[in-house]
Amino acid sequence: MKPSTALRPLLLASIAALLAACGGGEAVKPTPPPVVVAPPVVAPPAKIRIGVALGGGAAKGFAHIGVIKMLEANGFQPEVVSGTSAGSVVGAMYASGMDAFAMQKQAFALDETQIRDYSLFSGGVVKGQKLQDYVNQQVGQKTIQQMRKPFAAVATQLETGDRTVFVRGNTGQAVRASSSIPGVFEPVVIGKYHYVDGGVVSPVPVDAARMLGADFVIAVDISSKASGKNPGSVLGNINQSITIMGQRLGQQELARADVVIRPSVNEIGPADFEQRNNAIMEGERATLAMIPQIRQKLAQMQRARVAAQAAKVPVAPTPVKVDPECEKQGFRIGSLFGRDDKCEAAQASAP
Repeated sequence: MKPSTALRPLLLASIAALLAACGGGEAVKPTPPPVVVAPPVVAPPAKIRIGVALGGGAAKGFAHIGVIKMLEANGFQPEVVSGTSAGSVVGAMYASGMDAFAMQKQAFALDETQIRDYSLFSGGVVKGQKLQDYVNQQVGQKTIQQMRKPFAAVATQLETGDRTVFVRGNTGQAVRASSSIPGVFEPVVIGKYHYVDGGVVSPVPVDAARMLGADFVIAVDISSKASGKNPGSVLGNINQSITIMGQRLGQQELARADVVIRPSVNEIGPADFEQRNNAIMEGERATLAMIPQIRQKLAQMQRARVAAQAAKVPVAPTPVKVDPECEKQGFRIGSLFGRDDKCEAAQASAP
């Protein structure tokens, strides 16, 4: 069927207008959509890993339980644990998965006969095998590498005087080595070497906590300080002598901690197990006093990490500038049939 004579002029006029546009006439230029540049994805700063370094101090070591109790009560969850001597005993239990209340319960139930086995003719007063067995029982026979938290027990190699950090193997044996006060306990034989109390070289094992990956180290110093008084017992004399020898070395290592907690337990004797409750309470009291400082220093470290992270944000790519003539071609009807080579190259390089 042919189009009617009345519609023919209108059809011819439309075709003419279209041909005029293709021949160079300008079409209505649409508004280009806004360019949305997504901000670069920045990973949040890594979580700060808190570690506790528990120092040596014989019966004063019960204070560590109070320290851990108050840290947990205030929302701080140490993820790394290092211990010297008495600190290694508490540290092993804590690293195995016990919380502070479970450790306190065990402390009150502890009978000294469970950890002391006298041997008067073998180079020491106490063999230490009972202590080793007690610790292994408390941690469920776990080896150090099986602990729920990374754990290190620090001892002193008797042949060389070197600091030894145990991070593998028999947990009870490592704690026994770390706790073997010279002249009171037999040296512990592990492999071809003998080991004695870690307090000789590292009274508060801050460096060991760092080695395990702690970002923020809370050190607990329960070591005796020379007060001008005679301790009044053989064990007290030996313990104070070791403390005096390692005092300067201990100060250097404590300076590398972020926070140092010092429970007031200097009046508790090294063998005064009857004072365990007082030691725990002193640990609680000293920790509560330091909570504001811990919060402040952690916040400072977090801010520093955020700033460092922001400094590494990649710069957004610079937008490609398009020649105005090319942009004009891009919106011209019929330009697909005749775009310049230069504009084709610019289009290919555009993001």
